[in-house]
Amino acid sequence: MAPPSHNPGNAPGKERLDRGARITVALLFAAWLIDYVDRLVINLALPSIGDEFDLSRTQQGVAVSVFFVAYALCQIPGGMLADRFGAKRVTCWALLIWSVFTALTGLAGSFAILLVVRFLFGVAEGIFPGASMKAVSERTTPGQRMSANGLVQSSNAVAAVVAPLVAAPLIAHFGWRSAFFSVAAVGVFVYAAVRLWLPEPQDATVRSAAPAGGTRTIVRSGTMWAFAGMFFGYDIIVWGLNTWVPSYLSEERGLALTSAGALAVVPAAVATVAVIVGGRLADRFEGHQRKVVVPAMAVSSIALLLMATASGTAAFVAWMTVAIGSASLSYMPVFAVPLRSLPPALTGAAAGLITFGGQLGGVVAPTAMGLLADAAGFTAAFGFLVLGAVLAAVLSVFTPQDSLSFRRALRLPEPAPSLLPVAAESEQA
Repeated sequence: MAPPSHNPGNAPGKERLDRGARITVALLFAAWLIDYVDRLVINLALPSIGDEFDLSRTQQGVAVSVFFVAYALCQIPGGMLADRFGAKRVTCWALLIWSVFTALTGLAGSFAILLVVRFLFGVAEGIFPGASMKAVSERTTPGQRMSANGLVQSSNAVAAVVAPLVAAPLIAHFGWRSAFFSVAAVGVFVYAAVRLWLPEPQDATVRSAAPAGGTRTIVRSGTMWAFAGMFFGYDIIVWGLNTWVPSYLSEERGLALTSAGALAVVPAAVATVAVIVGGRLADRFEGHQRKVVVPAMAVSSIALLLMATASGTAAFVAWMTVAIGSASLSYMPVFAVPLRSLPPALTGAAAGLITFGGQLGGVVAPTAMGLLADAAGFTAAFGFLVLGAVLAAVLSVFTPQDSLSFRRALRLPEPAPSLLPVAAESEQA
């Protein structure tokens, strides 16, 4: 693998991605893109599925929620599997298995079978995030790490634009089952690409071993759970908006669902850029998440309140764009200190635990907002999202801000002599 390239002066947080890191980013971007498209297709297909199986809206919601239950439960085990068996191997397993269950969704002959298939689909996708972030950590230096992850994670926002453009015409012309078969085929192609072309880990990261205690150090750490809580607050905003904005625009503003989907393009595009910028800021600030999360969530809180009380559709969408764009700046800074500080042997479990916190937000926000919308209206429901922003901002202040304080909080030993160059770079880059 080519050595990492540096900017003149080797300035902190400005290290450029080398060739191996760029290939890693491209392949994992594709994997995350198909991951997110796969899970969004069912939202577009729900009306057709409901008609065919004669499902109530509650049953349709259960068909979506069963995925998130499995997905959340498998985040930490997925990271631990990646630490034990290797990030590339687990990533490939996940890609292949979830593509199979995507295709099986298109073959489901009853509601009961659909629920089983979607649960198993959630299990397969649930082991992927920790493995993916571990794969990036093994193939980048600490100074590249969050910029690389930011580029990879921007795929989620891109998928929110791609999914309707790809799946809606397939569903309209060939039926809902065709959409699942088509995206499953793309998933198999991405699996082959990752298996064949994902670069080998950097030598220094391969030599890094887990300290005594292994993954128990991660799972039992209150500090790590605080980072998970930060991501929980962030995902309260994201999943709350993703779940209820289309229904709000349709039911309260009188827009057709196709028009509501089109309006989501601009917020998704802004979120894509914000995730990338947030990753670069995390590297530039050497972690120090409060420098990004506090101002970003302050702006997001104000925008959410203005969005909730907006009188016109244009103002509502404009303030929603500001809210999701500001919040998205916080995505990668939440992961920055743990992924920059931990030996790669523990990054899978760490990423899995933090992502688990976020997925709990995906479980809580839709239900809580639905209850509030029924009891007090959508203004109260959208106002609820401010709590997520406040939680993330507060935890960002009280969690370790750099590698040294983080390692001390987890009682991790100093790096072995053979890893001192890597450790030193993590303090400087």
